[in-house]
Order: sequence, then structure tokens, then C-alpha cells
Amino acid sequence: MEGLMGQVEKRPISTIVFIVAMQKEAQPLINRLRLVKEVSTPFPKEVTWLLFKGMYKDLNINIVCPGKDSTLGVESVGTVPASLVTYASILAIQPDLIVNAGTAGGFKAKGACISDVYVVSTVAFHDRRIPVPVLDLYGVGMRKAFPTPNLIKELNLKVGRLSTGDSMDMSPHDEESITANDATVKDMEGAAVAYVADIFKVPTILIKGVTDIVDGNRPTSEEFLENLAAVTAKLDESLTKVIEFISGKCLSDL
Repeated sequence: MEGLMGQVEKRPISTIVFIVAMQKEAQPLINRLRLVKEVSTPFPKEVTWLLFKGMYKDLNINIVCPGKDSTLGVESVGTVPASLVTYASILAIQPDLIVNAGTAGGFKAKGACISDVYVVSTVAFHDRRIPVPVLDLYGVGMRKAFPTPNLIKELNLKVGRLSTGDSMDMSPHDEESITANDATVKDMEGAAVAYVADIFKVPTILIKGVTDIVDGNRPTSEEFLENLAAVTAKLDESLTKVIEFISGKCLSDL
């Protein structure tokens, strides 16, 4: 198995799947790469998931978004839709690499500022509290992202730990867990994507742009909406550089 993984890591990366919670977060990259929305997707006909496809140099680029909730018409954010689209994308598209890209809250106590873009080193959950031996560790679900030391150095990106939960705000219990996770950034999907990718042993990197300061003095939702457009533009710049860096390389070169 180890030998097989070594062979995979030395084969040029061909197919990338970007898992992005909100189409708004993905749109600048969709536009830049002139990706086309697939009318007939490989996903079940009942779902609202979106697939945008295209080629960039030698890379087969796929952006998958959970789309809008069929009842309320809002973006399907959170861990459950993220898990489902990651699972379905792995089966249908069989990517060499998954990139979970999107926005996140940042902690000024850990040095985060609005519009910073982070490559995630480790991801964990902060709202799955199971105070039973071993199940407590399962609840936290800490996983390492695929290591990309050359990419980080070349693009001069910040590195930090990510904590994931299904609420935008932060309860005192969440804050305690986030501190225990030593997180610099906080989102609503990353650990779920990493969980599914780990089952199928698909290398995964997570890239997050900071829209709001969680430990600041402004309401998170207000700051998020105010900065969303500017931060997605910044995220797009970073993701474009990441794609350019990956082109022609093997996993072991990252």
C-alpha cells in the first residue's frame, strides 16, 4: 500500500475538485478560468448541487458547490452538505486532489486579519462534544491536511489550524474547544470535507480567506457580509496562484 501511495504521489496531478460552500465564494474563480456549468451532472437528479468544469493547462478543474436549499432558497452551508458533495465528487470525478476553498472567521489573538488567506495545516471540529473516553477524540476528529511546504514557501501564504462547526457565532463551549484546537481560523465545512476525503485517502488541502474577526468587537454576520466580495476576490487571486503552482507537478512536489 505504501509503495502504491508513493507511485501516486509521483504521478502528475491531473484532476482537481474544489469543494466550495457558496457559489458567491467560487464565482470569481469560475469567471477567471471560464469554467462551464454542467447541465447534466454525475450527481443524483434530486439534488441542487452545482458542478463547474474546464481545463487549465494540463489540469482538469472541477468546482462543486452544494447549491441552494430546495425549501428556503439559501446557500446550503454547513458540514452535512459539505460531506455529501465531497463523497459524491470523489465517487463520480475521482480526483487526484481535493481543495476545500472558502471564507472563514479569523482570530486576531492568533494574528489573523481581514483578507488574510490561510493554508490549513490541521483541521478539527469544535461543536461535537462527546465526554466519553475515545469518543471525545472522535468528536474532535482532528486531521492533518496534505502537506504543501513548497507551495506555502513559493506563494508566501500564511499557515494556521482550522476549527469547524455548524454555527456562525461562537458559544462559550465552542470557544473553549476552538482554543483547545489551537485554531487561527474557523469555518463551517473544512473538517467535514477532510473526514470524507480521509476515508477514501484522497489528498486534501484547505485554503481559507478571512472575512471577519471572531474575537473582534463587531457582529460576525455583519462583518462577513460587508467583506465577502473583497475577500472572495483576494481568495480568487490566491487560488489562481495555487492552480498555477500545481500545474505540471506531482503530489510529492507540493
